Amino acid sequence: IELALAAAFQHLPARQRAVLILRDVLGFSARETAEALETTPVSVDSALQRARATLKRHLPPRRLEWTARSEPSEEERKLLERYMEATERGDANAIVRLLRADAFCAMPPDPSWWVGNWEIVDAWVQGGFGDDDWGTLRCVATSVNQQAAVACYVKRAGDTVYRPLALDVLRIEDGVVGEITVFSLEEKLLDALGLPPTL
Repeated sequence: IELALAAAFQHLPARQRAVLILRDVLGFSARETAEALETTPVSVDSALQRARATLKRHLPPRRLEWTARSEPSEEERKLLERYMEATERGDANAIVRLLRADAFCAMPPDPSWWVGNWEIVDAWVQGGFGDDDWGTLRCVATSVNQQAAVACYVKRAGDTVYRPLALDVLRIEDGVVGEITVFSLEEKLLDALGLPPTL
């Protein structure tokens, strides 16, 4: 859960928080949630509506709606492939074209965040993205919390294998990437996602 959402959760009573997590994060039905919390489906639906309304008031402006996703469409799969190809090439301009003009990017637990396709990619370039001396990248498609994601591995000078670097979780909307949340690709994430320790 990104920092803004975690902060917004603090405004929810415990029951609403539990309902929101069970319904919107874990995908439980109203009946399953009611059984888990020893209440009724009607009470669950009411708590979910109140929780969503509270979050909407406390999340940053211009955030995309946080809803459960279905399987990616063919268009989304092609966008994901283009994103991975541009990342592997270190092609900053191509990445900019794949992002919505007002895209949002965060890198928890760092409290910094960027809004705007050029601002996001410029921050990455300043961090070494696209610089041959920094290393070469390889990407693996995966998914996290029902969202498309890209596991990035890096091979630096002197290495013989690609080592885990970052996990980009993407929110795709209307044929472009509207939001990216970047996590350090640590061992526990590799295990949870069934990703190899090296490529």
